[in-house]
Amino acid sequence: MKRRLVLCAGWAGLLLAAGCASPGGPPQDSDTGQAWSGRLSLRVDSEPVQTFSAMFDLRGAPQAGELILTSPLGNTLAQLHWSPGEALLKNGAETRRFDSVDALIEAATGAVIPVAALFGWLAGREDRVPGWRPDLSRIGAGRLQATRDSPQPRADLRIAFERA
Repeated sequence: MKRRLVLCAGWAGLLLAAGCASPGGPPQDSDTGQAWSGRLSLRVDSEPVQTFSAMFDLRGAPQAGELILTSPLGNTLAQLHWSPGEALLKNGAETRRFDSVDALIEAATGAVIPVAALFGWLAGREDRVPGWRPDLSRIGAGRLQATRDSPQPRADLRIAFERA
């Protein structure tokens, strides 16, 4: 259960099998950061297969921001906060510290997740990351899918979002 919660928190951006958020157009960059909310699901084809889904609120930018993950009933599962040089994962009374949001996600999932690219994808940009294939064909309807083929294990991220 603890590994699953950390996996969930790490993926925020991370955020797969799209749920139901109200559709919105591609968000635009702003000087104060960006904000999205919706549902995300993640499937990692590890042994055993790991899956997770949650409601999310994502605010900020790749350099500094926060991600709050909640259950369908509204219970807070995890809070991630990051700024240059530090990333915090809070779940309940426990707080774990990491040097960066990338380190937090790598520790949580066992793989590097492209946080900067995720912000770009949500904003409708096809930022390229080796090993990842974003599908932005439904971004105007508030849907994003990204697949990681390498390194293994394969991962599938699906997000249904609206601009917060």
